[in-house]
Amino acid sequence: MLQGASIYWFARGLAARRYLSAGDLVRFALGQLRFRVVATEHRGHMDLARQSALAFVAGWRVSDMERLAEEIYDELIAERIWSGTRALAQQHLDAGQPVWLVTAAPVELGRVIANRLGLTGAIGTVAEVADGVYTGALDGDLMHGPAKADAITKLAAAEGLDLSRCSAYSDSINDLPMLNTVGQAVAVNPDSALRREARARGWQVRDFRSVRKAAKVGIPATLATGAAAGAIITAMALRRRWRAPERRQTPARSR
Repeated sequence: MLQGASIYWFARGLAARRYLSAGDLVRFALGQLRFRVVATEHRGHMDLARQSALAFVAGWRVSDMERLAEEIYDELIAERIWSGTRALAQQHLDAGQPVWLVTAAPVELGRVIANRLGLTGAIGTVAEVADGVYTGALDGDLMHGPAKADAITKLAAAEGLDLSRCSAYSDSINDLPMLNTVGQAVAVNPDSALRREARARGWQVRDFRSVRKAAKVGIPATLATGAAAGAIITAMALRRRWRAPERRQTPARSR
């Protein structure tokens, strides 16, 4: 849905506010390169990623994280939302279908993005909290790879959704487990590995990178233009199970 990796640009916003050092920002960039370009699933790398994913928020109050997520979205992320991908999400919303954001970024940031764009909700990496303060450990798993597939399966069970009637969108081969879980998988602005996989399986490929890349979506008019890119976020449109399959009426809109 966005250009780049949301966790990196979130870190960049934190660095601008002196919550993180330049060295921390470089480590975030290298980590994103590892998972985005190399797409490694080496056990040691994943264990390290789990341990360090949200360690930097240890001691922060949840309320501060939520405030910073809103500020950094407005400053650095909103202007880099792909207009074409946003339009895809809106088509599902207009058809009365819930749309969920599934991201490896902190769930607080995912919720801000979902709220700003009018999506149904967000699933993301959850940090452990004690008395309103982050411990620095994860509550559950890093929302990456197979964890995304598990998360949407649980969501479908809770919401009464039929995954065979659902669509999932991704730009990364890392999301292959999630794409395999739904009835319709779509590669959006895909990396080379996902493009090859999509072609081999006959999946639809949508690429918006040849059009104007700086499309601004959802930015309040009073805000100055930001200078950064956005996030690796996989948008999943879930179609509610028809109670009576022979009835083809449009379901009520869900927000």
